[in-house]
Amino acid sequence: MDATVTLKDVAARAGVSVGTASRVLSGHSATSPAARERVRAAATELGYRMNARAQALRSARSHAVGLLVSDVRNPFFADIAHGAEQTALASSYVTLLANANEDTAQQDTYLDVFLTQRVDGIIIAPQGEGRGDLRALEQARVPLVFVDRTVDGFDVPSVTADNAQGVELAVAHLAEQGHTRIGYIGGPPSVSTGRARLSAFLESIARHELDDDPALITAGDFRRASGGTAAAKLLANHRPPTALLAADSLMAVGAVAEVRRRGLRIGEDLALVAFDDIEWFGELDPPLTVVAHDARALGATAMRLLLDVINGGTAESVVLPMRLIPRRSSSARPTHTAAVHPSV
Repeated sequence: MDATVTLKDVAARAGVSVGTASRVLSGHSATSPAARERVRAAATELGYRMNARAQALRSARSHAVGLLVSDVRNPFFADIAHGAEQTALASSYVTLLANANEDTAQQDTYLDVFLTQRVDGIIIAPQGEGRGDLRALEQARVPLVFVDRTVDGFDVPSVTADNAQGVELAVAHLAEQGHTRIGYIGGPPSVSTGRARLSAFLESIARHELDDDPALITAGDFRRASGGTAAAKLLANHRPPTALLAADSLMAVGAVAEVRRRGLRIGEDLALVAFDDIEWFGELDPPLTVVAHDARALGATAMRLLLDVINGGTAESVVLPMRLIPRRSSSARPTHTAAVHPSV
């Protein structure tokens, strides 16, 4: 054995990450057959041997868990992280926080890091399946919990909000105010919350017999700029909506900025309802009507489920309720048509 040969050397020879090489050589099943073959061949060629003492140390619990959120800039996910972290600390676990940045490639990078660090379990707000790291985690029975979002085809416990309830509350509220043309700013269809909220919106529109004009539906990417772009598209319509429903907080901020740029008054010329009750939404002028759910409770509940699984128990998925908080942003009542400023 050449003591100067490191795990990094083996990974480079095999053309894989250090984390993948480590998992192969420690017998972890969260690797592909091709990767296992290349890593073992590289280790043999280089004369590398695992350090038995270090391997034994790594087999013990780390009392660390990984938490991968979709976007650390979004206050909603910051609250999820806070709820999870505080619950973990109460059980003598530390939390390693990572940011997927709404990107599956970055998600895969951090999942690889979490495995390299030998975390005892992972909570993730998934962007999608990615290149297969998420599936490998599930197959290897790494304790795993989804929060806020899910991925079709995965048998993983999750903690989510009742999206259908939340959308219905918002649509019913606007319908009661007399709005029939509601512009919808939805999330990306690649994400479960984007799909679920759009489906719920279409069902609610039909239930309340409101205008189902396809031009009233737009999609963003759960970021501020896309909310502004979507609002601009909706308001440029020859028959613009009299109310807007934004399916997440950052897109709502972008929509507010665009509405104001056009010289329209929220709560007077146009009604607006947003998902997620960011703390300062109630301090805006006018304060924003929101569909609220407890992000800290989402994080705390997800962590409790994860710790149950880590300790050998089973976990059932949880769906938490939503509620409507009416404020002045939705007080506008429609006239025969919305105020039109399409060319501003």
